[in-house]
Amino acid sequence: MIADRQPSSAAFRPRLLAQSPPARAGIGAMIGPACVGRLRLSRPPVDGPDDSPQSLTMNQTQWATVDDYLNGLFVPADDVLEAALQAQTDAGLPPINVAHNQGKLLHLLARVMSARSILEIGTLGGYSTIWLARALPAYGRLITLESDPQHAAVAQANIAHAGLSQIVEVRVGKALDTLPIIASEALPPFDLVFIDADKENTSGYFAWALQLTRPGSLIIIDNVVRNGAVVDAASADPRVQGMRQFLATLAAEPRVSATTIQTVGSKGYDGLAIAVVQG
Repeated sequence: MIADRQPSSAAFRPRLLAQSPPARAGIGAMIGPACVGRLRLSRPPVDGPDDSPQSLTMNQTQWATVDDYLNGLFVPADDVLEAALQAQTDAGLPPINVAHNQGKLLHLLARVMSARSILEIGTLGGYSTIWLARALPAYGRLITLESDPQHAAVAQANIAHAGLSQIVEVRVGKALDTLPIIASEALPPFDLVFIDADKENTSGYFAWALQLTRPGSLIIIDNVVRNGAVVDAASADPRVQGMRQFLATLAAEPRVSATTIQTVGSKGYDGLAIAVVQG
């Protein structure tokens, strides 16, 4: 978000390297090749040996380096998870799984929720599935939906290798076809839903998530910022337009309390939306 007012002396204001457009010009004009993966952060003096104004240029290499450092501290090496990623690569699946620390975040959120049942929309090779399933008790359940049979087969093998087949069920088919079937089964509400599938249909997935949860459930949606392109109302990318439609729906939905955050790291510049169902 870019504020219209000037920051106070204690504020921290991001400034895009590209020349800023006039005030209240179309924000989409700020999104371009010069802005992707590289931005300059300008900030006022701080206490220390050098109290002159500081400027920090950040790029994808630096984000990945910081991720590596933080993962070394907080996400220990895990043979099962590494094997799952290698299996994805060997099978030719796209490298669009969540990052290591994002997987750990999903795991922690599920634990904070004391989740007993989880719904995942978008399995890929099962990497995030394993992180989430490990947060469940032995009697818990996780249903994960995957439209691509090849992806689902890789995920099932990875889940079995992780020793989680008894609590994880992979359902193959288009999620918008599978979700009504799940609703018809009258299962107990899900405590947590993670949506990380095709972006064009995110609003539809969110609508089903609301039907399949309860007050207090958590809904997490990945890839909502799209390298900053989400602010471009004129974008021709259907994934961007899908996310814009979803965010507008989320903001207007009275049954949830929600927020979104921007993220940078080894997976680039993107963001998450997090919503708590409140009735």
